[in-house]
Amino acid sequence: MSTDQTPTGTPETPEAPEKQAPPSPSRWHQALREIAAGQVLVALLSVLLAVIVGSVLILLTDENVRETASYIGARPGDFFQAVWDAITGAYSALVRGAIWNNRVDTFEQQIRPLTETLKFAAPLITAGLGVGLAFRAGMFNIGGRGQMLLAGAAAGWVGVGVDLPMAIHLPLAIVAGMAIGALWAGLAGLLKARTGAHEVIVTIMLNYVGYYLVFFALTKQELLQAPGTINPKSAAMPESVVLPKILGDKFNLHLGFLLALVAVAFVWWLLNRSAMGFRLRAVGENPDAARSSGIDVGRTYVVVMLIAGALVGLAGVNQVLGTVTSGVAGDLDAGIGFDAITVALLGRSRPLGILAAGLLFGAFKAGGFAMQASQGIPVDIVLIVQSLIVLFIAAPPLVRAMFRLPAKEATA
Repeated sequence: MSTDQTPTGTPETPEAPEKQAPPSPSRWHQALREIAAGQVLVALLSVLLAVIVGSVLILLTDENVRETASYIGARPGDFFQAVWDAITGAYSALVRGAIWNNRVDTFEQQIRPLTETLKFAAPLITAGLGVGLAFRAGMFNIGGRGQMLLAGAAAGWVGVGVDLPMAIHLPLAIVAGMAIGALWAGLAGLLKARTGAHEVIVTIMLNYVGYYLVFFALTKQELLQAPGTINPKSAAMPESVVLPKILGDKFNLHLGFLLALVAVAFVWWLLNRSAMGFRLRAVGENPDAARSSGIDVGRTYVVVMLIAGALVGLAGVNQVLGTVTSGVAGDLDAGIGFDAITVALLGRSRPLGILAAGLLFGAFKAGGFAMQASQGIPVDIVLIVQSLIVLFIAAPPLVRAMFRLPAKEATA
């Protein structure tokens, strides 16, 4: 029995059947996978998880829920109705206090909650931009409190210390506050560039130094203390230096929100359209590679912290000249310096993301008071929800595992 042979005498082997390539996923399937693997969905699900945990806390503090739970075996309908009433009542009060109040008659009263949200969001946005910008350069600006305090004190000192027309007085106070905030944060950048001192330790310590400097100034009448008082507080801001209200005297929303929008546009342009933005992003990704390519990493650290401090300082100016015009006090930052870290994390250090996160936290702050007033819910629950958002955002693998989301594919 003979076998077919090739001309060289080698037996022919049958060709192996070609393997069919797996069908490529459709565009819609690929788009959905990219969304599921992205960071935006993780941030949204982090907010959802925090709200769910907040709902559990609301149920634990509601008297009707606890009362109906005692006889749930006999009348389970009462318990579930109490649960529904507690959750819907709480979050409907949050919406009424933060976005739209449908229980009042006039349009002005109905939209007033939205204007309060925008007012509270303005300093959160600008401070969040300052923290997020530093994050993009690989630095951690934890000194928001000290920068806000000193910037607010500088703006307040200009406000009560000089008498000028509003067209000069108000811009001068704003520039003074931003300049002091920039210098205070720039000090941390300079120490990192020159000595290698870690900016987290430096900025935390500068928070304490800044607080006690402001407190000292508020106890000296020749500096900031209001005449004729022993309280550590300055005099009220004169009309010539108060941020004007953009919707009239019936609303508390002032020019600070428009300044926050300008700051968002500036940071977006800086990061995406300027050479400086390219350099700071390169330093944030890999400072060694950036240094090898000719970028002055130390100078970039200093410049970034100067800009970040100016943005955080604008939040302090907003507080003194817009939200709290009764004078400079030791608590003018109102926790915004630390809330800004949350806003920057939730916004993924992107300007538009920080804008959205600032609006969300402004809504939490405005609506939390309505929840407490109408439903008797402790306002601390809102703070717990905010803290949980940070917790879940800081652990994206946990969120992905809970919702079985695909991991983000590494890029070459």
